[in-house]
Amino acid sequence: MALQISATNPEHPAVLLELPWDTPLEEWPEEYLVPLPRGISRHVVRYARAGDEVIAVKELAERPALREYELLRDLDRLAIPAVDPLAVVTGRTDRAGAPLEPVLVTRHLGGSMPYRSMFETTLRPATMHRLMDALAVLLVRLHLAGFAWGDCSLSNTLFRRDAGAYAAYLVDAETGELHPRLSTGQREYDLDLARVNISGELLDLEASGALHPSVDPVEFGTEICDRYRGLWEELTRTSVYPAGKYHYIERRIRRLNDLGFDVAEMQIEHASNGSTVTFVPKVVDAGHHQRQLLRLTGLDTEENQARRLLTDLESWMATQDDYAPGDPMAARPEVLAHRWVREVFRPTVRAVPRELRAIMDPAELYHQLLEHRWYLSERAQHDIGLDTAVDDYVRNILPKARERLEAAAPE
Repeated sequence: MALQISATNPEHPAVLLELPWDTPLEEWPEEYLVPLPRGISRHVVRYARAGDEVIAVKELAERPALREYELLRDLDRLAIPAVDPLAVVTGRTDRAGAPLEPVLVTRHLGGSMPYRSMFETTLRPATMHRLMDALAVLLVRLHLAGFAWGDCSLSNTLFRRDAGAYAAYLVDAETGELHPRLSTGQREYDLDLARVNISGELLDLEASGALHPSVDPVEFGTEICDRYRGLWEELTRTSVYPAGKYHYIERRIRRLNDLGFDVAEMQIEHASNGSTVTFVPKVVDAGHHQRQLLRLTGLDTEENQARRLLTDLESWMATQDDYAPGDPMAARPEVLAHRWVREVFRPTVRAVPRELRAIMDPAELYHQLLEHRWYLSERAQHDIGLDTAVDDYVRNILPKARERLEAAAPE
């Protein structure tokens, strides 16, 4: 059987053909590989360079490879945080003509870390709580879309920094199933698997001495269930309000917005006697602040990053002479937002040397610079300005962050 590459982009096959598909993945030469941290996997996984992109290559049987490829494409269409599928390569043989396992190729998620790399230095309990929050949000988003993961775990998740929190991405969809809607039983089964898997992974870390002594693996496994159920209830519960109190509905929608979700479709019913109104969110979409920032500025970020950048944008807009909300003669918010990108956001990010800013995405870097300015201003008891904060951050903070990242990379 001849080598076949099924790809999502017509440019990828030509680039992928340059890789040594006639060699077992475990034996690929170093010249093709990229030394990035890897999580635990049932399969052989390697990071490699293909043209200008870094890709993850996973060996597995043809049927599950094609199935996972299609599931990841479905999740991409549903705007669920997951790795991007690029191709499936089948028909591989070695130089002697013996068959080799097919591979699934996905795009490396820039700035992401597998959970084990994050435990290279013992994480504080507060950071672990943020990881559980991120994983609970991801699981809720999957279930709202009708996706049963079937193997939710820390090992099957990548984490990216998101303005003081974390964003979780699905990295392994091999056991997943997509349905029009999940039953309560399907959701609870998925949730129980997550609890068992997470507790098991944390017990493994505890045995290796990498877990903070105050962390109880069983309690943290249960925590994912508590956080999931609290968020699910807030997103889906039915509310009954007194008739005429329509601002209660608006308040509920604002609370969902604060959690990072939009109500795309709702059901409102009046009681037969006219005394009450029932409100049910029918379709809830994540990414409220992401969409708002993208609409205003064209910047595509994580949700918490978007919330942070919107706050800075609004503060900056308030200092502009042509900013006057409600005045039809004043500059439109979109115009001011693009001016902020051009005059504030981009110059600030570009003030950081290219080799240093490459370790995190621009939105996270800008958030870190704002946090550093706040810290230095608090210490100085006056606003030290963004330029001073950038200079200090470049000299004293970023080099250490780069050293930690390089130390986490496998030999």
